[in-house]
Amino acid sequence: MSVATDSLVNSSSSDDFAALLDAELDSDSSDGSPDQDCSDDEDNNAEGERTKRCKVLEMDSRVEVQGSNSNGFTEQTIVEAITDSCTHPGFLRDMCICCGKRMDDGAGVAFGYIHKDLRLGSDEVSRLRDADVRTLLRNKKLYLVLDLDHTLLNSTRLEDINSEEDYLKSQTDSFEDISKGSLFRLDKMRMMTKLRPYVRTFLQEASNMFEMYIYTMGERAYAIEMAKLLDPGSLYFNSRVISQADCTQRHQKGLDVVLGKDSAVLILDDTEAVWQRHKDNLILMERYHYFSSSCRQFGFNCKSLSELKGDENEADGALATVLGVLKKIHSNFFDAEHGNDFAARDVRQVLKKIRNEVLGDCKIVFSRVFPTKFQAENHHLWKMAEQLGARCAVEVDSTVTHVVSTDAGTEKSRWAVENGKYLVHPKWLEAANYLWSKKPEQEFPVVLSKKRK
Repeated sequence: MSVATDSLVNSSSSDDFAALLDAELDSDSSDGSPDQDCSDDEDNNAEGERTKRCKVLEMDSRVEVQGSNSNGFTEQTIVEAITDSCTHPGFLRDMCICCGKRMDDGAGVAFGYIHKDLRLGSDEVSRLRDADVRTLLRNKKLYLVLDLDHTLLNSTRLEDINSEEDYLKSQTDSFEDISKGSLFRLDKMRMMTKLRPYVRTFLQEASNMFEMYIYTMGERAYAIEMAKLLDPGSLYFNSRVISQADCTQRHQKGLDVVLGKDSAVLILDDTEAVWQRHKDNLILMERYHYFSSSCRQFGFNCKSLSELKGDENEADGALATVLGVLKKIHSNFFDAEHGNDFAARDVRQVLKKIRNEVLGDCKIVFSRVFPTKFQAENHHLWKMAEQLGARCAVEVDSTVTHVVSTDAGTEKSRWAVENGKYLVHPKWLEAANYLWSKKPEQEFPVVLSKKRK
């Protein structure tokens, strides 16, 4: 097999790789006898690598050795010539998949979630992405990278379940038919997991528009178990489960380990900070806090959904809302009015345009929201308002439509009331950001601060 010359049969580069490498380059060689003494391991490994090297050379369609050195070339000469001309597109256990040459410098980017010990060179990654995106776009699909915790589900350690949540232990669902459950107790991992309402419908409908990846900062063992709960039939993710060990930058997620072009990738995550290099691809999700430990983790002094014995509504919850947004983005991206050259389009521009429409008719002034002497333009709420299409200003005038404040007694707040402008709490902005629509202003009233009462 030559990674550089093999074509992609299906729509998924990662799934093709997993199948090809398992079939052609079994990482656990079965040539040796299982009864051999452990002291022979080093010799066995060396022999296994020689066997695999010969195997890849024999399978490479560019290598044809006919007869026995009739042209004066020895087999060693041919091997050396191939090795010298090889571009080394990928490596398995530091051995080139194409020519078999040993490389000890850890070249390439690790794609361990596809196949153990696999590394790919930048040119090969680009080739695979180009090939894969062509296939996906022909099928009118894009890529969707999904976070796990607080986005699709919420997990807690069993020892962190408090007395008000103890009732959950008798309400967990059976593993016999995972697809019908939403609350699971995983005793081997000493944890309990609650799937977010609407998640199964979300995944089913999203799979018609996207090739989906899981990408979590959790450990791989945890990621795999969560994937089984979300996708018990292996219909949506297959080998596309990326965990902390696959990250190429500490405390950061990156699309460098996703075999999809950035211009065709959307990301759903509850944490913006981990996507510093790919903020334009990100759709920020409202966090799902089902367990009390989750609320404590983020410093919320309130009861969790489990303590309140409630949950998000399926019909208008976070996943149902974002599914509507994804459908709109997908429809706009593949809009035939703009022609059929989908490869020239960029989903980030589509996302930006749709986001800008949310508050596109608003001009906002903030009052008593930012710390004293803070540069207003650098505050996350100011930036959020601009991303949603609003114009932001420091001073009020007749064109202002909304004053955003935490105190109804400020000068600008009083001006808003006197001049028939909307006076809203900052939560109005946050709601627009998560729900992708301008919510009724009266639902976000501003009251006098305690100091003014």
